Order: sequence, then structure tokens, then C-alpha cells
Amino acid sequence: METVFTKIRAGVIPSAKVYEDELCFVILDINPVNKGHLLIITNEVYPTLADAPDEVLSHLLVIAKKADAKLREVLGCAATNVVINNGEASGQEIPHLHLHIIPRYDDDGRRLTFPKSRYDEGEIGALGKRLEFD
Repeated sequence: METVFTKIRAGVIPSAKVYEDELCFVILDINPVNKGHLLIITNEVYPTLADAPDEVLSHLLVIAKKADAKLREVLGCAATNVVINNGEASGQEIPHLHLHIIPRYDDDGRRLTFPKSRYDEGEIGALGKRLEFD
């Protein structure tokens, strides 16, 4: 399957690539939350987290750790958000697995927050039981 990311990887669409290896590549997001916002993209097209092999997922986190360190070193950011939009309902626009590494600053005025909800009496325990896994 061809995606905008496969076109970027092939050089059909220009990008600012900062890293590449046998499993992934890293580019600057063209619509950054903050300047330096990186995308870590799988070389193979895996639509979601569930589709990717475990070794690829492990590798993405290793690269995310390196990207985080580089952003802190070069930009002096105080923190990063590491985000995966996993499926269309989550806001994933391109069905090709990628991680966002977003540099964050104490005074950047941007907050990635979600509205909070509450469990009814006994609901959290019952749901917890249903969600147990090995």
C-alpha cells in the first residue's frame, strides 16, 4: 500500500529527514505543534500498532528515546510528548504507523489534555476484571 509516508521515504515528496535505518525513518513534521516536532515512521506500512511486529515496535521506542535526547540537547526543551494516534477514531490521519515526538517547554501554552470522566460505583473493578490479560 502506498501512503504519503512511502512517497516521502522514496523521495517523491520532499522532507527534512533526520534519521533512517532498516526499520524506520525520522522526519520533521511539516505542521508542527512546536518547531522540532518529529515523526518516527515505519519503513513498511503497518496501519496500526496491532499490525506491526513486536521487534519493530521495540525499535521505534529505542529511536524515540534517541530523538527525545537529541531534541533536549539541541532545542533545550524541558520535556517531550510521545504520541501514537492508533486508528482513525483516535485522530490518525494516515494509515501508516508513526510516532510523534513533540518538544515541550514550560511556557509553550500548549496542553495535550483529555476531558476526564468517572466510573460508577463498582464499575472500575468490573471493567478491570474484563480487561485483564497475560
